[in-house]
Amino acid sequence: MTDFTATRALFHLPDGICYLDGNSLGPLPKAAEARMREAITSEWGEMLITAWNRAGWMDLPRKVGDRVGRLIGAAPGTVVMGDTLSIKVFQALSAALQLVPDRKVVLSDSGNFPTDLYMAQGLIGALGQGYELRVVAPDEVEAALTDEVAVMMLTQVDYRTGRMHDMAHLTRAAQAKGIAVVWDLAHSAGAVPVDMAGSNAEFAVGCTYKYLNGGPGAPAFIYARPDISERVAPILSGWLGHEAPFAFDPDYRPGMGIDRMRVGTPPVLQLAALDAALDAWDGVDMADLRTRSVALCERFIAGVEASCPDLTLVSPRDAAQRGSQVSFAFENGYAAMQALIADGVIGDFRAPDVMRFGFTPLYTSDADVDHAVEVLARILRDRLWDKPEYHQRAAVT
Repeated sequence: MTDFTATRALFHLPDGICYLDGNSLGPLPKAAEARMREAITSEWGEMLITAWNRAGWMDLPRKVGDRVGRLIGAAPGTVVMGDTLSIKVFQALSAALQLVPDRKVVLSDSGNFPTDLYMAQGLIGALGQGYELRVVAPDEVEAALTDEVAVMMLTQVDYRTGRMHDMAHLTRAAQAKGIAVVWDLAHSAGAVPVDMAGSNAEFAVGCTYKYLNGGPGAPAFIYARPDISERVAPILSGWLGHEAPFAFDPDYRPGMGIDRMRVGTPPVLQLAALDAALDAWDGVDMADLRTRSVALCERFIAGVEASCPDLTLVSPRDAAQRGSQVSFAFENGYAAMQALIADGVIGDFRAPDVMRFGFTPLYTSDADVDHAVEVLARILRDRLWDKPEYHQRAAVT
């Protein structure tokens, strides 16, 4: 069994803070601080440009990609790191469209994260040629898998409610109709067990600053099924996706396999922090993680529903249909969340009225859950949220 008391000790958790926002930004792993110092002083400082070879900087996207790959059920050599999640969505979607050239519809759902839809809109606008983005309700996706659809592009776990799509089922249903599949694992990687290889999906993307604790701006990842990675020609044909980057050939030739999904220069310092953060996952069994996650979420739901009657659960009640977060709706949710944060319990808010709470077994305890429920109940009971300063919207909610 995984010892989650031991993993909790690997993180810097500020005194007096109950942190339930790891679904948005994971806390600082203690090992990352030392690794960043090493990368800055010993590598950048002492080795200068020779660190690209001597410190293995150029290999970090593949090395760290394989470590992330283990957590999403991907085979070695099928995941690479770099750039942002928005860029990786663009790459995956443009590559998927090449696999089904005789169709023009990209299917997504209204629970998808907006940037995925924005990137699809931008790509479709640039391509022209009659392409269409079709967005349906999450429970209507399977019925919308028609012969017009080229690509099904979904986020597995809804960022607002935690509702979770059945990846294996929907992938099979789409591929049975000749549809290519792209999954966004932003709220899945490190939160729920994922089996990319077993799912047979063509592509997946995700970020690493949430449950993987890579820090603000940590690089994203992209997965490509190995049998198709040699067939796609990346639209974003950056120099590090070239077959021979340092040949400086004026014509682009895509690299081998997943390497062709590289674009620009690796963010070395961010990758160093992420590499250290991933040490916390060594020895963690994803089945144990899921069991513990469900227990934490169930404990929180029961506590809130018993003591906070003004809140309405908007996450699925069935744990099998829910990721590792719990969301409640409240008309004054933004102000209530600000009052919570002021009292040392950190969650976050998503418009129009959703209070989100993330549960990350690597460092979240039963005591954290009980304390959060107690503070939330007091804030609602005594209307402590109804102060002018708590209603003033900040840039980041």
